[in-house]
Amino acid sequence: MAGSEDIALMAHLMRRAGFGASRADLEERVARGYEVVVEELLEPEKHGISDNDEDLLFRHAPGAKLPGGVPYNGQANYMWQMINTERPLQEKMALFWHHLFATGNSKVDNCDQLLEQINMYREYGMGNYRDLLIELAKNPAMIFWLDNNQNHKDEPNENWGRELLELFSMGVGNYTEQDVFECSRAFTGWTIAAKIPRLPLGRFPWEFEYKPEDHDDGEKTFLGHKGNFNGDDIIDIVVRQPATARFIARHLYNFFVADEEQVPAWQHNPPRDPAALNIIGDAFVRSGYDMRQTLRVLFNSDFFKAESVRFAKVKSPAEVVVGTMNLVGDFKGAPKPGLMALGMEPTNMGQSLLDPPSVEGWHTGAEWIDSGSLVRRINFVADRVGDISMPGVRDIVDRVRVQGDLSPEDLVDTCIDLIGPTQVNELTHEELLTQARAGGDVSWASQQDADRSTQRVLQMLQLIAASREYQFG
Repeated sequence: MAGSEDIALMAHLMRRAGFGASRADLEERVARGYEVVVEELLEPEKHGISDNDEDLLFRHAPGAKLPGGVPYNGQANYMWQMINTERPLQEKMALFWHHLFATGNSKVDNCDQLLEQINMYREYGMGNYRDLLIELAKNPAMIFWLDNNQNHKDEPNENWGRELLELFSMGVGNYTEQDVFECSRAFTGWTIAAKIPRLPLGRFPWEFEYKPEDHDDGEKTFLGHKGNFNGDDIIDIVVRQPATARFIARHLYNFFVADEEQVPAWQHNPPRDPAALNIIGDAFVRSGYDMRQTLRVLFNSDFFKAESVRFAKVKSPAEVVVGTMNLVGDFKGAPKPGLMALGMEPTNMGQSLLDPPSVEGWHTGAEWIDSGSLVRRINFVADRVGDISMPGVRDIVDRVRVQGDLSPEDLVDTCIDLIGPTQVNELTHEELLTQARAGGDVSWASQQDADRSTQRVLQMLQLIAASREYQFG
């Protein structure tokens, strides 16, 4: 039988490398062992773990296949993928890159292409960072988002070149304005091919096109290097910069380990754990910029497993919604009515999937929370964990029941364990005990007792979900 520490560590891994898991799933993974599960997450194809069957989604929700300019159809597609994936780390890395390489429908107005970008993150997101940047530079949604289709040899547009250096690789303070200009010159001619007008048959897909006649072939000086550089040459230079390893390492730490300050502060404020960033950055460089190898080092590290970081991150809205669905077992398999509304739930909490607020992405950590979003988060989780018709909730109640009669103290501790395991501070624990003691011991002796005790378990789960601590993961 799995020990409490093994369960707690596996729950931590699945919150960070995925979107949480039910207790049954955690127990199955603990039985396989932590290191084995890490390898399954990193290389699912080698372990026979299949990808999502998108045909199932499209048969039941055809509007989610090519949502066009309708964001909620695209968000429903993305939400179903996150909930139903058997490859949680692949999906979590897609969300990581969606945040880091933020591209928004507010300008692109083409969710078809944004979903194609997410698919590109799924395919390349755990591979080589250099290859991912090349694919990103050729991605039509990114080209349009950052105006590289308006970057011409006789009239350079610096938007893509600037963000490549500032937000996608090196960070502010590690390049000059001249570097931005020379970088932009190198990406002239990287554009979107002409396509058939959308009417009367609907939208046709965007495709990348390289136009050599619009490329600046002149010599460029970039980060101390001179040559007749094209865009791929620029990316080769960028990935070799020490600043890039530090920048990516800090993003990985912020996303997978513990909340950091917002990106604009990184130039001035030291990281939370410099030693951990050195370990991540060194793994990144040693592996030749391979994300899978870098993540392998991260997930097996002592700093990742430490109890001090297990609840040191505020859950993003996407993590709240998908994690809740994984806990209660809802929206698994074939889509059903309500999927469109579910896809919009992160928007209601401050994270509009496929439409980040700017190229900087979302502000994370404590900035996920304000008075309005907190109420929305609490109500969303409480409504689900209080619904006995949900299979995951039914499983929790059954697990409580098999323990027999319980004191109020045991009821609180058992529910805290089964809903996470999670951690609450002494004040929250005492408040939960006060509520539990008001009902006395839990008994399953008669049907009437069982019905009453079931409601008490559901209420306790809702109270835990409403706690401040439950917003951390």
